[in-house]
Amino acid sequence: MTKDKGMAVGVGGHERLINGQGLEVEGKITDAVVITCIVAASGGLIFGYDIGISGGVTTMEPFLQKFFPSILKNAAGAKTNVYCVYDSQVLTAFTSSLYVAGLAASLGASRLTAAQGRRNVMVLGGFTFLAGAAINGGAQTIAMLILGRILLGFGVGFTNQATPVYLSEVAPPKWRGAFNTGFQFFIGIGVVAANCLNYGAARLEWGWRLSLGLAVVPAAIMIIGALLISDTPSSLVERGKLEKAKKSLAKIRGKETDIEVELADLVKSSEIAKAMNREPFLTIFERQYRPHLVMSIAIPFFQQLSGINIIAFYAPVLFQSLGFGNDSALIGAIILGLVNLASILVSTAVVDRYGRRLLFIEGGAQMFICQVAVAFVVAAAAGTSGTRHISKEYGASIVALMCAYAAGFGWSWGPLSWLIPSEIFPVKIRTTGQSISVAVNFATTFILSQTFLTMLCHFKYGAFLFYAGWIAVMTIFIVFFMPETKGIPMNSMHQVWEKHWFWRRFVTVQP
Repeated sequence: MTKDKGMAVGVGGHERLINGQGLEVEGKITDAVVITCIVAASGGLIFGYDIGISGGVTTMEPFLQKFFPSILKNAAGAKTNVYCVYDSQVLTAFTSSLYVAGLAASLGASRLTAAQGRRNVMVLGGFTFLAGAAINGGAQTIAMLILGRILLGFGVGFTNQATPVYLSEVAPPKWRGAFNTGFQFFIGIGVVAANCLNYGAARLEWGWRLSLGLAVVPAAIMIIGALLISDTPSSLVERGKLEKAKKSLAKIRGKETDIEVELADLVKSSEIAKAMNREPFLTIFERQYRPHLVMSIAIPFFQQLSGINIIAFYAPVLFQSLGFGNDSALIGAIILGLVNLASILVSTAVVDRYGRRLLFIEGGAQMFICQVAVAFVVAAAAGTSGTRHISKEYGASIVALMCAYAAGFGWSWGPLSWLIPSEIFPVKIRTTGQSISVAVNFATTFILSQTFLTMLCHFKYGAFLFYAGWIAVMTIFIVFFMPETKGIPMNSMHQVWEKHWFWRRFVTVQP
């Protein structure tokens, strides 16, 4: 088992997995690793719930009457442009304030995750989110609403930084992709649960308070779950807790498995990182980490420019703007969420068999076609002026195309955008790289959420062509610059950059 195998590892998920020292690492799936990863992945619930709840609440009349009465006046206009009904900067501030807070929290979480561990930061994120949910549920003013959103943002920022790294470090290398997609799956569950709740709550005068306040439930589930699991072996070694690391590794790999090789590799990587004794935020900008840095910025940036989160948290508003009734809009959002959820399971099944690149490219092509088609259907249905009523036939076409788009995203850019940044970094800059990735995600989402409703108003159906253009760019980027990472142990990931036609000029070949 510990015989030297040289650099025999390939990029295939079915080959032997070789660690950084050329030694074979065992990585079977155990009950403990499955349970641990499911519990950790439940951190995605809070992010998904918030994405789903925000768009639905902003279509509820009692909520709009209390906080945003100008929108109701716009909607009551006899010849209102359907693209512009919800163009309100205050409403946009309510939605996007979370992302500013998440941006700040994700950058601060880098040091916290390294010093206090992945699990403890997940617990902190859960408590912060719970406090924000309680404030939002009882909000009396816009200021209280936005304060609650900011606390939610801190919670999501901490959780999104720590959870994907936790999953990638705990999962067996051969099945790391499948386990990591669990985070996106729980985001999807959160979105669907929130949309279903919105559908029921919309009939109640105080329904918006129920929707916002019940965010304490996924937060509580995440907190309790995180308290029941141990930290990752890598994090425990990094913090000098070798005995705990050994116990944690033995538990998740199975008692019959020889863990000494993997443990020794973790210790060696940690010692190398500590010997450098450099600020990680400076280290990551060194030339040899250029490919890592580019991916940690480009992947989340492109993910948001696919337009998915805009469509997810504005889906009810979008459908209503396009002439659907309130109930129809919420049902459309639920259907989108269920399609996305099912497609994530497809990704879980194939990501470690056929690789990341294939899913990225196929998903990108599918999303591009759907966005272009939506633009043409919306143009034909609502007209360039946006004053024409959308027929049921056109409405059904729009929902069908958005479902196909959501499916393409669900098995590609959705889960893979969390997986790639969490698996490509060496341990010394892993939490820093993940922080940058999450911060870019939040920053891009903030800008897009601030501008989408205004863009829909001015670009009209061209807004969908805008996203289609970016989807084309990001798919081309994957074709030329994203190497395959499936099945390779995280401490051996340097190999993929050394062999890549473009990135090899930047990296130093390791002995």
